Amino acid sequence: MIVNAVAENVLGTIGTILWTGQLLPQIWKSWREHSTAGLSHWLVFLWGLSGLFLGVYAIVQDLNIPLIIQPQLFAFLTLFSWGQCLYYDIGKSRLAACLMTGSVMLTIGALEVGMVFAIRPTMNQRAIDFFGVFASVLIAAGLLPQYWEIYKRKEVVGISILFITIDLLGGVFSDLSLIFRPKFDIIAAVAYSLVIVMDGLIVIAAMILNPRARKRRRLEAERESVSSNGPRQVTQSFTVPQYGSPPPRCIQRLDNFK
Repeated sequence: MIVNAVAENVLGTIGTILWTGQLLPQIWKSWREHSTAGLSHWLVFLWGLSGLFLGVYAIVQDLNIPLIIQPQLFAFLTLFSWGQCLYYDIGKSRLAACLMTGSVMLTIGALEVGMVFAIRPTMNQRAIDFFGVFASVLIAAGLLPQYWEIYKRKEVVGISILFITIDLLGGVFSDLSLIFRPKFDIIAAVAYSLVIVMDGLIVIAAMILNPRARKRRRLEAERESVSSNGPRQVTQSFTVPQYGSPPPRCIQRLDNFK
C-alpha cells in the first residue's frame, strides 16, 4: 500500500468538488424545464438519506477532510433536488415542498450528530461497518427506481447525463484517494464503486436507447405526415332509378330530341 497523505487529500478534494457540483446540472435542468418528469424522486431521496450513514461512517473512521465534507454536501443537494420533485412532479405547493425538504434535512443532520456522539465513545466496529454498508445499500437501491423509469420510457429522460457523468467521476477520484491511506477502507471503496458501476449503466443506456427513441419518434412523425397529407380518394355515388320512377334528365332530353 502506497501511503501518501498529499495524494490522498488532493484526490479526495477532487472527488468532493465533483460530488459537490454534480447535482447542479440536474437542479438547473429541473428548474429551467419546470419539470422533473423521468427523474425518480426515490433516487434523490434515498441518496440524500445515504448521506446520513456515509457521513457518520466517514467521521467516525476519521477519513480525510474532503471525504468527511463530501456526504454532507451530497445529502444537501440530493434533498434539494428531491424538493424540486415534490414541487414540479408530485404537485406539492411551493411552501409544502420547502417545509418537507427543510424538515428532512434538519432531521438527517440531527440524527448524524447524535449517532456520531453515540458511537465514538465505544468505537463499536460492527456498528461502524453497518453505517458504511447501509450507505452502499441505499446508494444502490436509489438507482433501481431510476432504472425502472428508463425501462418504462425506453429512453433516459428527465435525468441530466452531465450530472450522472460528474457523479461517476466523483466516485472514481474518491476511490483513488483511498489507495493512498495507511489502511485501505474496503467498505468506503464498495460504496464509491457502486456509484461508478451503476452510474455507468445509465450512461450506457442513454447512449443506446436515446438515439433509438429519437429515430422512433422521427419515423412516427413521418408516418403521421404521410397519412394526413396523402392523396384523397374521391368517391362518386350513383343513384339507381327504381321501377316506376321518372327517367333521368339525360334520357328525357334524348326523347325530346327525337
